[in-house]
Formats: sequence, C-alpha cells, structure tokens
Amino acid sequence: MSRAVAAGALVAVPSLAHAAGALLPGVSVQIGGDQRAATSVQIVALLTLLSLAPAILITLTAFVRIVIVLSFLRQAVGTQNMPPNQVVVSLALFLTFFVMLPTLREINEHALVPYQHDEIDDGEALKRAYEPLRAFMLRQTREKDLALFVAASGAARPAGPTDVPPQALLPAFLISELKTAFQMGFLIYIPFLILDMVVASVLTSMGMITLPPVLISLPFKLMLFVLLDCLYGLTALLMLRFREDAVLQT
Repeated sequence: MSRAVAAGALVAVPSLAHAAGALLPGVSVQIGGDQRAATSVQIVALLTLLSLAPAILITLTAFVRIVIVLSFLRQAVGTQNMPPNQVVVSLALFLTFFVMLPTLREINEHALVPYQHDEIDDGEALKRAYEPLRAFMLRQTREKDLALFVAASGAARPAGPTDVPPQALLPAFLISELKTAFQMGFLIYIPFLILDMVVASVLTSMGMITLPPVLISLPFKLMLFVLLDCLYGLTALLMLRFREDAVLQT
C-alpha cells in the first residue's frame, strides 16, 4: 500500500510542476535593446518631478513677482488677512498660467508632443522643454545680475543666450524678479501712505491723538481701492510688463 502511494506521489509531482509552470507567468531579463527608460524608472522620474514642482514653479515662472506684488497690495491697503493667503496664491497661480501660456504652448509643441509620438528620446525632450523657459527667463533677467553669477561660477563669458549656464541663469532670474517686485510694491504703497499721513495730520490737528489713524484711514483706503479699481490696474500692469519684455526681446 505504501509503495502504491509513493508511486502515485512520484507521478503527481511532475504533473503538478507542469501545471504550476503553465499557471505562473514567465520572467525574463533583457539587458540593452530599448533606449527608452524602463517603466519603473519613468515612474521614479515622474514622482521626482512632482516633488520638485513647487521649486520649478518658483524658479522658472513669473509666480514670484506676481505673488509678491499682490502681497504688497494687501499690506498697503491695511487688511492683513483679507483676502486670505489661499485667495492671493490662487490668483497668482492663475495669472502665472496666463503669463506662461505662450511658453507652455511652445514646450508642448516642440517637446511634449514629439516625445509622446516617440520621435525624440528623454534627453532631447528635456533639452527642448528648457529652451522656451530659458528664453523667458533671459527676457526678465538683468544683465548686471546675470554677469554677477556668471563671474561667480567661474564660467567663461557666454557668446550668446544659448551659452548661458543654468546655474547662473536661475539665481539671476530670481534676483531680478525680486527687485522688480519690490519696485512695483514701492509704487503701490505711495498713494496709501499719503492717505495715512493726511488722516494722521487731520486727527492730530483735531486733538485726537489717542485715536489710531489706521481705524479712520482703512475705510478711505478701501474706498480708494474700489473707486480706482486697483486690482484691475495692477493686473493690467503686470501683464503689460511681461508682454513688453517679450516684444522687446523679439
């Protein structure tokens, strides 16, 4: 009886192994051949790109200037938390998308679409995507700031825009954007500061020294903000500034 069971087991083992081999998928390792990165590598690259999205948004677009100017406007009016930060950042994002729309279209046409149709590889797609961004940043960057970082990096003087290294262009672009934003913020502060001084002088002449001038000037600031339509004018000024730089570059 035991010999029969053993014989049956010996017969069943190969059949089970054959059935398992039919059910389990085959695994093969291939080195070389396809030049495109593997799917897992592409997923890792995509996750890395998403994690760096805030830094890319700040360093490569017009977001810095727009959000700083909007913050200056809110502080000049005197409403510290109105509109909220979420509203200011959302408005800055929409305006940034509007400003960067021509650049994004160029990236989509020359880099993303050919890459999706397997006409170019990953490196060429990144190179083509960087070209419109570099052109945009060069239009907004002052030569003085660019020369500072080119000299600090020890690189040779670039012969043309295509020779500007990214490690010099990115910080120069940020410094130029910060200076432009603070210049616009100073101009925004002037009318509201004059209104504060007028209200303070009137209260002092009336003997109301203990009354904070901010309580009286805030309604007048809001009225000035609404009557002059400051948000419309500021938005038009931002759009016009970026458009003028683009026209002068072309």
